[in-house]
Amino acid sequence: MESPQPFRILTVCTGNICRSPVAERLLQAGLNQVSHGSFEVRSAGTRALVGEPIQPLSAKIISTFRGTPDDFAARQLNQKILRETDLVLAMTSKHRGEVLQLDASLLKRTFTVREFARMLAVLETRDDAPATGNIVDFWRALPARAASVRHLALPSDPSDNDVVDPYRRAEEVYHQMEDQLAPAILGILRFARLTAPA
Repeated sequence: MESPQPFRILTVCTGNICRSPVAERLLQAGLNQVSHGSFEVRSAGTRALVGEPIQPLSAKIISTFRGTPDDFAARQLNQKILRETDLVLAMTSKHRGEVLQLDASLLKRTFTVREFARMLAVLETRDDAPATGNIVDFWRALPARAASVRHLALPSDPSDNDVVDPYRRAEEVYHQMEDQLAPAILGILRFARLTAPA
């Protein structure tokens, strides 16, 4: 049974044209395969280049992973967007801090994307029961469960929580961004598949 209100994920970076759109479009494509209509993934920027499309090299990464880069316009992060969000996945610890400055009530629902993927990997090892019945209800309870194992998912280097900003930099930096972001997204999607109701 599908919930009338999908589980809403927001990805956040600075300009909303490089990192967060890649995370948005690849998470949406993957989660649609897990349970179509149960998830809504959007993105925003802390200093967004409002109305701009996805940067060409980021769009290429999205296409490579079979996502859709079309029909995108960057938007500025604000409190209204955050009020409509169940889970925030920031690209860096700094972005996470900026989200919490806007809405401190999101403390247990805001993570960096790499941090969240590591937390889900910890939850996986605990043999938690998969979702039964409604996948949206399962995911609504998930951020608090992830936050409870944060201490078990700390990186050896704090910079391992962050995804590099490739804006106006060489193509190699886009590949570095991809190398940091793709494993986190794949980890989240793997967890979603493993815990989806049969």
